Amino acid sequence: MRKLYTLFILISLSFSYAYAQVKTITGTVKDRITLENLAGVTIIASDGKSTQTNSDGFFTLEVPTSGTISARYLGYIATTINITSQNSYNILMDSDDQALDEVVVIGYGRANKRDLTGSITQIKGEDIVDKPGTNPIANLQGKVPGLQVTNSGRPGQEPDIRIRGTNSINGAKPLYVVDGLLNDNINFLNPNDIETIEVLRDPSSLAIFGVRGANGVIAITTKRARLGQLNFEFNSRLGIKNVAKRMDMANAEQFKELYEEQRFNQGNYPYDYTNWTGNTNWQDEIFKNGILNYNNLSVSGATDNNTFRMGLGYSTDEGIINHEKHSQITFNVTDEVKLTDNLRTGIVLNGYRARLPQQRGVFGAILAAPIAPVFNNEYGLYHSMPDFQRAQVNNPLVDIEERKNTYIGINYRALANWYAEVDFLKNFNFRVNLSADYGFNNFRSYQGLVSVYNPDIQADDKRERIGNQLTSVNHEQNTHYKYQTDWLLNYKNTFDKHNLTLMGGFTTYLQGLEATTARRTQGQGIEIPNDPDYWYVNIGDPNTTTGNSTASEYRTLSWLGRALYNYDGRYLINTSFRRDGSSAFAKNGKPWQNFYSIGTAWVVSQESFMQNVESINNLKLKASWASLGNQNVGGNWYPMYPLMVPGNSAVFGDDLIPAYEAEYIPDPNLHWEVVKAWEAGFELNALQNRLSVEAVYYNKNTEDILVRVLGILGSKPGLSNLGTIQNKGFEAGVSWSQSLNENWSYSISGNITTVKNKVVKLSTDGYDIINGASRTIAGYPIGYFWGYIHDGIFQTQADVNQYATNGLGGGPFLPGDIKYRDLDGNGVINSQDRTMIGNPTPDFYYGISLGTTYKNFDLGIELQGLYGNEILRTWNQNQFATYNFLTDRLGRWNGVGSSNWEPIIHEGRSVNRQYSTYFIEDGSFFRIRDISLGYTLPSETISRMRLKSLRLFLNAQNVATFSNNTGFTPEIGGSTTSFGVDNGTYPVPAIYTFGLNLNF
Repeated sequence: MRKLYTLFILISLSFSYAYAQVKTITGTVKDRITLENLAGVTIIASDGKSTQTNSDGFFTLEVPTSGTISARYLGYIATTINITSQNSYNILMDSDDQALDEVVVIGYGRANKRDLTGSITQIKGEDIVDKPGTNPIANLQGKVPGLQVTNSGRPGQEPDIRIRGTNSINGAKPLYVVDGLLNDNINFLNPNDIETIEVLRDPSSLAIFGVRGANGVIAITTKRARLGQLNFEFNSRLGIKNVAKRMDMANAEQFKELYEEQRFNQGNYPYDYTNWTGNTNWQDEIFKNGILNYNNLSVSGATDNNTFRMGLGYSTDEGIINHEKHSQITFNVTDEVKLTDNLRTGIVLNGYRARLPQQRGVFGAILAAPIAPVFNNEYGLYHSMPDFQRAQVNNPLVDIEERKNTYIGINYRALANWYAEVDFLKNFNFRVNLSADYGFNNFRSYQGLVSVYNPDIQADDKRERIGNQLTSVNHEQNTHYKYQTDWLLNYKNTFDKHNLTLMGGFTTYLQGLEATTARRTQGQGIEIPNDPDYWYVNIGDPNTTTGNSTASEYRTLSWLGRALYNYDGRYLINTSFRRDGSSAFAKNGKPWQNFYSIGTAWVVSQESFMQNVESINNLKLKASWASLGNQNVGGNWYPMYPLMVPGNSAVFGDDLIPAYEAEYIPDPNLHWEVVKAWEAGFELNALQNRLSVEAVYYNKNTEDILVRVLGILGSKPGLSNLGTIQNKGFEAGVSWSQSLNENWSYSISGNITTVKNKVVKLSTDGYDIINGASRTIAGYPIGYFWGYIHDGIFQTQADVNQYATNGLGGGPFLPGDIKYRDLDGNGVINSQDRTMIGNPTPDFYYGISLGTTYKNFDLGIELQGLYGNEILRTWNQNQFATYNFLTDRLGRWNGVGSSNWEPIIHEGRSVNRQYSTYFIEDGSFFRIRDISLGYTLPSETISRMRLKSLRLFLNAQNVATFSNNTGFTPEIGGSTTSFGVDNGTYPVPAIYTFGLNLNF
């Protein structure tokens, strides 16, 4: 028994001694030059235990009482220090000149930016993750030179993206690449799962994407686990949004003043307002504060042989109109396994389910007369509008409240990417990627019966049914799928001072779509109930069933290659080649097209004569040229195969035989559009890398644009490669960052991009594309505004008599009418006097970012704007009824000298509603885009809470916009040939959020 007791004592002493040989230490890791905290640094003790620094550069680790700890971080020299008796350590790390440049995505691979000759901007996921918005690209606004982002205030809406101008009449959307998978949108992606976003703009980096590279590329890499212990991250945001700007519309008193004057001018009696005594601000009635909430949870862990991360997100985002709500669930998994020292394999999965909002417009709230009450309590119905606008305008709340929850839209998306790569023969690497993207969308809607209270009804019952008189249901389903394979061989080697990286291989891509729609209305007087369980086309009258379906599939096979070469880090050459084969032109056309690029650069700072210039850290002169492709032609995957449309029918006896003919005649040499582009500029890092400057001049010519040619002598139109559009300009980005001391640092950055757009050629002389007042014709910018020049107001009949006559219709000019400029001087105002009255493309756009940190506080401010573009206001241009008036109309002409801009109020004077500079507004604006204030809890507090990090933050977005337009927002997108048109554009709201980022 005594021996057992002695053994127990010895074992206990052994454990006590072992326990005494370890201790817990804390510390921070900073950059030695800038003194900035470094997050994600791996700290490894000599006994093998490890951890990572948090966002504050802080770490906690249990270590032996003797030994070493090492700090390892990409782009820095590994630093090792001895463990002493102290329990707190401050580690300063030096940049590694061999890895100083960030690693960026270049298409089918990655490379150090130092080795590249083009223009690629990288945005860290952490820079946008705390911003409100489910689409991560929306938060790139103002951050990247050459990238114009036009956001929509609608929840879940995709922004309008244009990189270095509008390249084609058929499409300007960039290509998205997510973990190597080519795509046309990233609606499925959770911003919290993004590691980096690269915006590729230059010719030398885009040619490798062949027929999909002309409009620029946005490449996204999702997060991976980092070597170290298991990490859990949780972040949550709760916010509120509201409409910061209201349109200046007339109130009831002002409306009556103007409307009565209109009736007098038209020779009508005064209006009877007995039943119309309201004073309603319809904007206040429809707008509300929207609530948003984003929640994300992720877990990650990594060992030497396996890295794993899983992220789950749930978000809800309400609009600023009642019953608009977007919600989504996202799922992301990445897992990589190191099978041997030379063989790795991994998988990336993304899942997405979204419930789409029932979209409502603001059009009715700015047209509706303010004299109408909102609601009639006696009947329990919404009030109708007055008779002078009842046929064109409904009570705005009828659409919002009476037709609420009558739409169900659900999107499902699943994406998978499996890859494997093997290193062999020292310098070779072979990688295979197999990717799939499958989406399923389901839409159901219901049209019910709606009644309103109409006091003008001459009967006891004043209920009036408006809109459709029969209930009906609509159902639509579609599936889309994409399959991609990449087979890539890489070679990298150094020969003395020669550095060479080669890539070659082939890739296949298949994209398909299937869609069906159906509709049915009620039968035998039995209404279809307003219940989603019945919103299928197996209910109602079978004889009213209508339907349609479509399907398409598109394939490409491509061979590609790239070479990156530099001599002694001084002279760089980047070249790439791609040969694309397309099923769109498999017969008769040109199925194969070649694309290529070459880029050169001279790193001047590496020359011997620059070695003593200590203030210059890096100076690179660069230029590149490429032939790029554009297959983004408005969704027409098969331009060589026109649709069949109804033609001239024939009668055989008593039978009418319908005929079908091709929609157009394709040119036998038809092919995808080609962009010839070049750029030249420089990169500069100076003053211990505190100052960074990058500037380029770019020039892009889109040739062989697909243009529909008008038929000759009644023949069918043709489709041919005839058009040319040029975009050129200058883009620059400048940044400065500095640490004043251990507690205080700041940074400032800005970028600017100029754009000059010109349509060089479309087809034959005089060929144009007209969409309302938007016109595209050779010699002018794409989608410019075309109309008359407002040259004042006719004040007297004598003024009219001595001016030109009216050739626009609607009778002769009268005092109070707009005087249009007679451009051709023939004494008649007619269509020949139209000219360019505005350009929706800005002269330049810009962004400014300011940031500072003081101890545990951080503050960021983002400013953004554009200048030199115009907006065309159309919502009050084509009037078929009397709508509410802008308060500007209070300054109308109502007598000699009363106004020289606002015409007479007279609904019948259609001459005053011609597209003219009267409807043109300044589109320039300056916006306080984002303000973010954060506080990271001190390391001592965090350690007591047994957490790794905790950051609290406040964010305000779209705080203030300074503009001159009358609409809710100066930010207006559109199609390639009709954009910047305000037809009642949905507001971009101000958003205020509070959130936390927790790591444990």
